[in-house]
Amino acid sequence: MNLLLWHVHGSWTTSFVHGKHRYLVPVTPDRGAYGLGRARTYPWPDSAVEVTPEDLRDTDVDLVILQRPEEIDLAAEWLGRRPGRDVPAIYVEHNTPKGDVPNTRHPMADRDDLLLTHVTAFNELFWDNGATRTTVVDHGVVPPAVEWTGELDRLAVVINEPVRRWRVTGTDLLARFAALAPLDVYGMKVDGLAAHLGLPEDRLTSHDDVPQQAMHTELAKRRAYLHLCRWTSLGLSLIEAMTMGMPVVALATTEAVEAVPPAAGALSTRVDTLVDAARGLLDDRESARRAGAVARAAARDRYGLERFLADWDRLLEEEVCASR
Repeated sequence: MNLLLWHVHGSWTTSFVHGKHRYLVPVTPDRGAYGLGRARTYPWPDSAVEVTPEDLRDTDVDLVILQRPEEIDLAAEWLGRRPGRDVPAIYVEHNTPKGDVPNTRHPMADRDDLLLTHVTAFNELFWDNGATRTTVVDHGVVPPAVEWTGELDRLAVVINEPVRRWRVTGTDLLARFAALAPLDVYGMKVDGLAAHLGLPEDRLTSHDDVPQQAMHTELAKRRAYLHLCRWTSLGLSLIEAMTMGMPVVALATTEAVEAVPPAAGALSTRVDTLVDAARGLLDDRESARRAGAVARAAARDRYGLERFLADWDRLLEEEVCASR
């Protein structure tokens, strides 16, 4: 199939374009939010093809993957065809609801012209989807090229925009763990995080916007992975860390309770419990290795790339066939 989708969520899109289809990714001269084009920090298959808005009107498209409400009008303008009416459409929801949870209405609620696909069962449960058809396709990740070694007595974290998002991403909790061991925080807009937390730089080191493969290499050397998000969808960096065999210390919130077995490290809503667990992993590398093995097995079983792509193939075929 020819699938039109915007490059919005990098790790998810990287997994998605590893399928058997042709992926049409809009590109604009400024490579802005609606024309980012192919990834430049991770290699994508040749089947992911950049297309300009001007070219799309004469391009055969079998199905549109929507990820933001405004993409419906944008796709109609660029294609000259209405998503959900003239060409089949699937809306992928990546995020937890905001606002009046659990009464937050989804922007695609009560529509009969598309399928609303959530990336976690938690998201499907907490959004008010109205009468719109819904389904869930769990995440899948491209396995990182490295395995956990854990030789450094340091803790790793991956957060995008930790200052702006603060309590959402559990940024305010980092100091509790920095008292145990130095933290390495990776992600976008993480520079200056130590100062915002009032920590010396030798207790928290920021690594801003490191290419994914280089980041994986560094993560694998750290003793354990911290996942302190209070209210975000399931982070793919967490699944990637587990796939590498990293032990995980995680807040038992949103979909993490399904993704992380307690034996993979620690899973709790009590921060003191997580601090004690992190201390144990730092003190006992063999215990960390055993926990990481549990994490690896769980992640590869549930979030493997082959399962992810097979689930999407079935869904795409059903939607295209139903429209004929």
